[in-house]
Amino acid sequence: MANGRIERFLGGSPLGVLVRLLFISLLVGAAMAFLDLSPRALFDAAARFVRSLGDLGFGALREVGQWIIGGALIVVPLWLLSRLFAARR
Repeated sequence: MANGRIERFLGGSPLGVLVRLLFISLLVGAAMAFLDLSPRALFDAAARFVRSLGDLGFGALREVGQWIIGGALIVVPLWLLSRLFAARR
């Protein structure tokens, strides 16, 4: 019973799946060597990409924060004045 679940999960017998994965890994490794790519270079490129996305996101947040502070410098005093004058009525 458990063996059938494992085969269903893996998509075949464990040994057959292992052989297929080894063969596909060999083909992909050969293609990477032909293209002069290394796993380390791919990892570094992915890490740089994620970092640049983070930098873009935090830069946008910083800019939006500056807009909020700039707007608050005008809006809050005007709101406070309007509340003070409304309390006198």
